[in-house]
Amino acid sequence: MKAMVLAAGEGRRMKPLTDVKPKPLLTVAGRPLIEHHIVRLRDAGVTEIVVNVSYLRHQLVEFLGDGNRWCVELAVSEETAPLETAGGVVQALPYLGDQPFLLVNGDIYTDFPFATLRNVSLIAGGGYLVLVGNPPHHPEGDFCLHGRRLGFIEDNSSVGEPVASIQSMTYSGIGLYDPQLFAAEAPGKKPLRPLLDRAVAGALLQGELYSGAWEDIGTPERLASINARFPSVPVSQ
Repeated sequence: MKAMVLAAGEGRRMKPLTDVKPKPLLTVAGRPLIEHHIVRLRDAGVTEIVVNVSYLRHQLVEFLGDGNRWCVELAVSEETAPLETAGGVVQALPYLGDQPFLLVNGDIYTDFPFATLRNVSLIAGGGYLVLVGNPPHHPEGDFCLHGRRLGFIEDNSSVGEPVASIQSMTYSGIGLYDPQLFAAEAPGKKPLRPLLDRAVAGALLQGELYSGAWEDIGTPERLASINARFPSVPVSQ
């Protein structure tokens, strides 16, 4: 199994920290966010990793190298300008091959056990999303779960539940995807959410709720907060 770490964004909400450094190189517990992901993916048995880069990409390319120091094989997908999530994946498809791959946002911190996704069976052309409880900055959530099937929060017609009883959840930025979900997309800049919405409508997405450590490092305040709570997270080299 291969993985892709998304690291091309400009990190505008993280300014001024990202004026001189790309967001995936900001540190939690003394290590860059992207290094936490690489090491945890490796420890989960995922040793072929693709990273997309754009904003201040030369810093990321220099830091990542060929992945040898982490005992992984790294491929870099360079974007002249950030293509957003779906656009970045579409460009990177030649690196990812034709088997399901892990997709991880480079600007989150989590202890999610990536190895568990190796045992997931996808619906053909679909995906499997890891959801979390809604954080304070996103109280409305993204989707809900009916068993393992992803649904829209507003749509309860097929299950007969009142909307008020349906728990909304937030996409964590961690997922397992069939590359065929992206294969028909034209190259270019495009976000992930419209593609996910179409897949939900087509009953192609499944998922789970994760209640362990997860943080969206979206602002300098959130970065400071997580460093205060996790001052010495061990990460094996």
